[in-house]
Amino acid sequence: MSEQYVLDLHEVDETRTAVAGGKGAHLGALSRIDGVRVPDGFCVTTDAFRRIVAKEASIGDLLDELSRLHPDDAETTRTLSARIRSAIEDITIPDDLAAEITGALSRHGEQAAYAVRSSATAEDLPTASFAGQQDTYLNVIGTAAVLEHVSRCWASLFTERAVTYRRRNGIDHRAVHMAVVVQRMVFPQASGILFTADPVTGNRTVATVDAGFGLGEALVSGLVNPDVFKVRHGEIVARTIAAKQRAVRALPSGGTQETAVDAQQQEQPALSDAQVVDLVGLGRRIEAHFGRPQDIEWCLADGAFHIVQSRPITTLFPIPVADDQDNHVYVSVGHQQMMTDPMKPLGYSMWQLTAMARMHEAAGRLFVEVTPRLAAPASRAALLDVMGRGDPLIRDALETILDRGDFVPSLPDAGPVGPPARSALAPVETDPAVVTELIERSQASIAALERDIRTKSGPELFDFLLEAFVEHKRVLGDPLNMQAIMAGMEATWWLNDHLQEWLGEKNAADTLTLSAPGNITSEMGLALLDVADAVRPHPEVVEFLQGVEDDDFLGEMAKLAGGTEARDAIEAYLDRYGMRCVGEIDITRPRWRERPSSLVPVILDNVRNFEPGAAERRFEQGRQAALAKEQDVLTRLRALPDGERKADETKRMIDRVRTFIGYREYPKYGIVSRYFLYKQALLAEAERLVEAGLLAVKEDVFYLTFQEFGDAVRAQRVDDRLIQQRKEAFRSYEALTPPRVLTSEGESVTGSYRRDDVPEGALVGLPVSAGTVEGRARVILEMAQADLEAGDILVTPFTDPSWSPLFVGIAGLVTEVGGQMTHGAVIAREYGLPAVVGVEQATRLIRDGQRIRVHGTDGYVEILS
Repeated sequence: MSEQYVLDLHEVDETRTAVAGGKGAHLGALSRIDGVRVPDGFCVTTDAFRRIVAKEASIGDLLDELSRLHPDDAETTRTLSARIRSAIEDITIPDDLAAEITGALSRHGEQAAYAVRSSATAEDLPTASFAGQQDTYLNVIGTAAVLEHVSRCWASLFTERAVTYRRRNGIDHRAVHMAVVVQRMVFPQASGILFTADPVTGNRTVATVDAGFGLGEALVSGLVNPDVFKVRHGEIVARTIAAKQRAVRALPSGGTQETAVDAQQQEQPALSDAQVVDLVGLGRRIEAHFGRPQDIEWCLADGAFHIVQSRPITTLFPIPVADDQDNHVYVSVGHQQMMTDPMKPLGYSMWQLTAMARMHEAAGRLFVEVTPRLAAPASRAALLDVMGRGDPLIRDALETILDRGDFVPSLPDAGPVGPPARSALAPVETDPAVVTELIERSQASIAALERDIRTKSGPELFDFLLEAFVEHKRVLGDPLNMQAIMAGMEATWWLNDHLQEWLGEKNAADTLTLSAPGNITSEMGLALLDVADAVRPHPEVVEFLQGVEDDDFLGEMAKLAGGTEARDAIEAYLDRYGMRCVGEIDITRPRWRERPSSLVPVILDNVRNFEPGAAERRFEQGRQAALAKEQDVLTRLRALPDGERKADETKRMIDRVRTFIGYREYPKYGIVSRYFLYKQALLAEAERLVEAGLLAVKEDVFYLTFQEFGDAVRAQRVDDRLIQQRKEAFRSYEALTPPRVLTSEGESVTGSYRRDDVPEGALVGLPVSAGTVEGRARVILEMAQADLEAGDILVTPFTDPSWSPLFVGIAGLVTEVGGQMTHGAVIAREYGLPAVVGVEQATRLIRDGQRIRVHGTDGYVEILS
């Protein structure tokens, strides 16, 4: 097909992004919507850009250099970007191309004023808007000026901010091309932005209009505060009228100028109420055309609205797909599982198939609908109790929705939710044999799975796995299993409630559960101290481990003095715990057995920070502290009125909590043990697809759901385009923060602690492990980045069981996500670490290296320096 250098806007639509760029394609589509006015104009296509760039060979060399740069090398990025821009601007536009542009200007009015606007192919995408990354020039007059500004727009593909944005979104610089939109200028009385969904809450039923006088540049640049209107179902539900002292207006000779707004006009609304409602109606029509909420730039001129841009709002968290149009309230599974990162399709589909409750996916995260239980008064109390003990912010968010009274219907009682309500389970006897029996049952079931899965392949494997998932859920749903879990949790709650009432002591169970027996997760952390003991006596091994970068180091290490002993210790650890990893509920995450190098930094920290025998000493110190606390509590209780009864009841609960609280961690260990067996079998099947030439790499199956993977094996056909789309979507999901509570209107409901008993400036959270500690904050986003010293306080978004090896070397814990019975809280108590969880934006508000004080008893964090 021959190259096209200029196309009128009415010749392009949203299918022509590769030719017209995102902005041009959307403007062409907008111009086809009935009732939508778009200023006339044309598009200088990406063919023209490619021709220009090809004229200068040095640009290719500079792009190669730019692509090889380290992401953190901001100075070289700035220098290279400037050199590329300069090279593009210096290229003379060929005569035939200039003639096509000039011809288009003649058709639209050669002496008219124009807006000349960048339109990149990676712009205005559903997953990346690129808003403000490239350049726009307003009120450009004359052919020579238009040609000059077209060159500037081409060059703006390589502004430093655009280059950085592409790198952050995983977009290849060479894969992006620049078109330029040239449109007749509109000289508006007012202009602004319309969001067809609330950009703050995400509510799709609430539109937000920002409006000011003159050109929109005043709002975009932050020169003035806009009027803000919120519209829901055709009615203005909120308005803020700003004092608009400045405006940007066009100059007769070209360009723009900042001007003062007449004093009598400054506090007048830029739009009437009727105009606001009409504008939102126009926005809803545009939203319906594109099929998703839009960020729309508009101008009001001569009483009519002109649309000069529309792009998807990329920051909104998606809404789970529902089977009906009813109102739904969803609670985040990730906040309860301590893993709020997105999961790949194979990961979330496997969790859906093996979970005990129905789960809905959005942006790679899973949610449970709670609307029926929230609506019925009897089940509501149990739901709020369970949610509140897990995460008070979830409970508060749910209560916020209930208090509004306009979203959740009133329904008959729907019964209990999630784990049975506290009164729904008969207590088990305080007998360690119960735990032993449950573990033996789990081990026997896993052994049977390991034996049987070896013989399965092809379609038979997927049929077998569906049966295995039934057994998986049977083990989890075993009534005795649920009773044992709840026994430990309820005993903890009983001790905290009663000992605060009787003795005025907060969170007494935190000390009483120190070094509780049989906790597979806390044992995992201590066991890595034993591995360090095997490494520490051998300097050559320590030095070797400091340089480890890949995962095949164990064989090489065995050749060193002491290397065999160290290797055997690591191998033994992997045999018991190698199925674990960060984010382990996502089966696609690399397990420690697959990536043993991820454990090396923690082993080296343990070698440096601990003396031999630390694991045994640590456990015994905790056990003695718990025993001393038990004696202290019982002695003080006996001194109270009716003290013998209170002491006897408390002793029974202490025995119960120490018998069962450790088992709280075992079912998750059983789940990930099964998951590793599932994964090994599935990857073997993926390898067969690679060998058949149907798949590029075996890990590509992670972007298929379990059902799609099975279909691909049966049909011996893989949809490469679907896999690529899923990869791009997953990258966009990584930039989104999942809400604790989400409604079917798209509203992310944020809870609060509503406390006034903390010092001013303190960061509020949930107290989960008693004590107060002061130390250096180590803000760590990935476990492999850990570099800890004794006395450090770990600050991180969340901690699942795989983080427990770090807990042995820290003095305190702060997380953004968590509850009293989430894994991090349980292990913090067993290790005696003061801990506060659920601290919103902790990793942003606390800087790495600052001194902080963690109040684990009262639930807040002070930043000291």
